[in-house]
Amino acid sequence: MALIKICGIRRMEDVEYLNMLKPDYAGFVFADSKRKVDIKTAHDLIENLDRDIKKVGVFVNEKISEVRYIADFLKLDVLQFHGDETQEYIDNFKDYLVWKAIRISEKKDISKIESYHVDGILLDSKIEGFYGGSGKSFDWNLIKDANMNCTFILAGGIDTNNVLMAINMLKPDIVDVSSGVEIDGFKNYDLMKEIIYKVRSVI
Repeated sequence: MALIKICGIRRMEDVEYLNMLKPDYAGFVFADSKRKVDIKTAHDLIENLDRDIKKVGVFVNEKISEVRYIADFLKLDVLQFHGDETQEYIDNFKDYLVWKAIRISEKKDISKIESYHVDGILLDSKIEGFYGGSGKSFDWNLIKDANMNCTFILAGGIDTNNVLMAINMLKPDIVDVSSGVEIDGFKNYDLMKEIIYKVRSVI
């Protein structure tokens, strides 16, 4: 059964929804984005988050020292690097679970998977001007035969309408959703409930 991550948590209402619905992961964005949270806001949100929900910090080309400070202060469970980080950069965080995002728009992008030794590879859409959070899907046929030798996280435009197709076609270990459970830029309880139900309905 695939696990599910709800990303872009930034309001106390979002945390209340999470605590009722209990997804497996909650994502907090510390990079330039409309969903960005500062460390104090993230701390307040996490203080109220159900302890069974794992906390993922999303970073893009951030200073190593800043990532370390945020991760240690918030006791994050997973570090998700969504920028141009190298393996050398990632090796500074061997005491954390690390997911590396790779953006896909053509077949040759898949070769980048082999460049990383991490706990999880997250595949997302490559959209000009976005490191993530575009709400756009990529051509899933490009990765049908990709060799994933670690946890496989699928992101990019996943919503209640296509999540079952994504799971059946690609068999991801984790589905990562953000804009797909939003209305007018804010997390919506009913959409979150529906997508979590659908993900967990697949045996």
